[in-house]
Amino acid sequence: MTHHRIGIDLGGTKIEIAALDQAGALVLCRRIATPLGYPAALEAIAGLVRDAETELGTRASVGIGIPGVISPATGLVKNANSNALNGHKFDADISARLGREVRVENDANCFALSEATDGAGAGYRVVFGVILGTGCGGGIVLDGRVHQGPHRIAAEWGHTPLPWPHLDEVPGILCWCGRHGCLETTISGPGLARDCDGPGASDASAIPARAAAGERRAQEALARHADRMARGLAVIIDILDPDAIVLGGGLSNMAHLYTDIPPLLSRYVFTDVCNTPILRARHGDSSGVRGAAWLWPAEG
Repeated sequence: MTHHRIGIDLGGTKIEIAALDQAGALVLCRRIATPLGYPAALEAIAGLVRDAETELGTRASVGIGIPGVISPATGLVKNANSNALNGHKFDADISARLGREVRVENDANCFALSEATDGAGAGYRVVFGVILGTGCGGGIVLDGRVHQGPHRIAAEWGHTPLPWPHLDEVPGILCWCGRHGCLETTISGPGLARDCDGPGASDASAIPARAAAGERRAQEALARHADRMARGLAVIIDILDPDAIVLGGGLSNMAHLYTDIPPLLSRYVFTDVCNTPILRARHGDSSGVRGAAWLWPAEG
């Protein structure tokens, strides 16, 4: 039995660790840079857990969010944009390092679980979570549980095509997954930046301020971004009809997502009235690591 749950968010540039008490309150949190190479990442995670448990004075359950999934067919990581993880038995390897079972889940699923448990999506039965940042991820939580699917690819929304594309949107940009026109290439931060400022741009953080200052190019880019988001989310609503959609990641702080997308949804969703709430994540950057901790019940 343990009164603490440890969550870890393994990213391409940083590793974050957090510990929750039995009530879900955050009692420990720190970040380090992600080391280069797979063995070094394993050791860094193991070291973070050992140090956290020393500080907590107890052995805790451990859940980890990764930017990929464990293939049910091979037991190896697949679909990770952090290529160092792909092809490794990450869950088995880190469990062996820590001497206990470690639960490993896709980072977007962890985000969705966090927000559905005690975040913006709390109290909703079906929650679709979206991470908008350098990429685009999705997660589905049904009655408080992550929906994975038999291939562990449920909610890989970012690698579906942009719906109802305009002539100037096809065939689309080549995605890192090897296909053209993935939704991720248009609605992620780099996608928005490229659309606004050209092929070499990758930082969209200043675009809302530029739009607010009256720059027409920025205003038009945000309008196109909202419309593309609405098209992408309309397909999710048509198929899943979630009770709520929660947005996280760096772009989720952009106000146009919450003012512009809801009225646009009615153009695309196959219904008479669409009132699916589009919500901003409550836990911000910490939502993924909290969701990793929530992979275990409070009693461990």
